[in-house]
Amino acid sequence: MTAMTMTLEQIRVIGYRALLRELGPVNLVRFLQQFETGYGDYTQERHEWLDQYTVEEIAQEVQRRRDAG
Repeated sequence: MTAMTMTLEQIRVIGYRALLRELGPVNLVRFLQQFETGYGDYTQERHEWLDQYTVEEIAQEVQRRRDAG
């Protein structure tokens, strides 16, 4: 099979197989996660839920979870 006759799906499958062979399953997933585009406006969403807490409240919650775990 040459590049000129392969479909995009065939190229994708061959590429994934090469990555799997060279990186192993865990690092293949890590590699692919680099290209996750995501969606939404992270900055706006962060302000929507984070602005309701003070620094002291966040620190107390972190400490509470450390003590519980």
